[in-house]
Amino acid sequence: MLQFEEYKVKLNNMKPALEELRGNLNLDQAAREVDELEMKSSQPGFWDKPEESQKVVSRLGALKGKIEGFNDLYSQWEDLLTLCEMAIEENDESMLEELETGYAHVEEEMEKQKMSTLLTGEYDRNSALVSFHAGAGGTEAQDWCSMLYRMYTRWAERHGYTYKIMDYQDGEEAGLKSADIVIEGENAYGFLKGESGVHRLVRISPFDASGRRHTSFSAVEVIPDIPDDSNDIEIRPEDYEMQVFRSSGAGGQHINKTSSAVRLIHKATGIVVSCQTERSQFQNKDNCLRMLRAKLVEIKEREHLDKISDIKGVQKKIEWGSQIRSYVFMPYTLAKDTRTAYENTNINAVMDGDLDGFINAYLTALATGEWASKT
Repeated sequence: MLQFEEYKVKLNNMKPALEELRGNLNLDQAAREVDELEMKSSQPGFWDKPEESQKVVSRLGALKGKIEGFNDLYSQWEDLLTLCEMAIEENDESMLEELETGYAHVEEEMEKQKMSTLLTGEYDRNSALVSFHAGAGGTEAQDWCSMLYRMYTRWAERHGYTYKIMDYQDGEEAGLKSADIVIEGENAYGFLKGESGVHRLVRISPFDASGRRHTSFSAVEVIPDIPDDSNDIEIRPEDYEMQVFRSSGAGGQHINKTSSAVRLIHKATGIVVSCQTERSQFQNKDNCLRMLRAKLVEIKEREHLDKISDIKGVQKKIEWGSQIRSYVFMPYTLAKDTRTAYENTNINAVMDGDLDGFINAYLTALATGEWASKT
C-alpha cells in the first residue's frame, strides 16, 4: 500500500497550490461580478439592445465557467483524497488505477487554470484575429501555411473555442496563400498572442519528385479582436478606400462566388484587409472594418502612440529569417521555440493542436520577466 501513502502525501501537498490558484483566479471578485450581471440581466428592457445584452450574457457565462471550473477541480481533489484514504483503510489495491488516472487529470487541469492567471494584458480577455501568410517558396510554403491553419483551428476546437473564416486565398496548386480567421471566446487572444511571428518547417517535400529536404516559412499574426463600441479608435469613411471584387481561387466551402467581396485600404497606413466569405457586401465590409480596427489598435498600443493619427505607415515587418519556432519532420521530429527553448518531439500531436506547452512557456517567461531579458 506504499503507493497509496505516496499519493496521499502528494494530494495533501497539492492543497496549498489549489488555495493559491483560487486566490490568483480572483474567484471572490468573479462571484460579485456574477451577482451584478445577473441583476442587470433581470432588469426590464435588458434584451432591447441585443448587442449589449449579448456581451453581458457572454461575460456572465465566462465568469460562471471560471468559478465552476475551479469548484469542479477542487471537488475532484477532495474525491481523490477520500478515495486514497478508503483504499488505505480497506487495503484495496483495486482502486490504484482510478487514483492514478484521477491524479493525472487534476494535475493537468491545474496547469490549464494556472495558465489563465498569467493573462494580465488589457486585451487578453478578447477574442483573437489570426492571419496566416505563406512565405516565398510557392507550393511548398503554401502547403505549410495550410498546415499551420489546421494546427490553430484544431487548437481552438480542443479548447472549446469557435472560429469564423473572414478571408481565405487558396494556393495555386495546394495549400493556401493567406487566410484570416476570428477565434472567438474568453482569453483567446491572451493565450495566442505569443504565436505571432514566422514559423519554419523542415521536411522531405511531398512535392519534390527527388525527395529532397526543404525549408519553408509562413507567418502567423495574432491581434486582439476589438469591440465595435470601443473608444480606442474611430474609423471614418474618408479614412479608407473601399474596393468590391469577385472572389477568386478554388475556394471550396470557404468562398462565396459573388461580387460581394470587399477590400479596404487604410489611406494613412497602407494597411489592406479583405473579406469574401459572407453573402452580403455589407457583412463583408463590417468584417473588414472589424479587422482594420483591430490592426490599428494593435499598432497604436505596440508603438505607444497617443492617437491613431500618429501612425505613419505599417510598422510591423515580417522577415523570413527571424522565426519564433521551428518544426522538423526529418531526419528526426521536433518542434522547438527559439525564444523559450521549449520543445516537443511529438510533432504529430503539435500539428494536431497540442500547443499548450509552448503557450505556457511563453506566458510564464513573460510574467516572470525572463522573456524581457531574452529580447
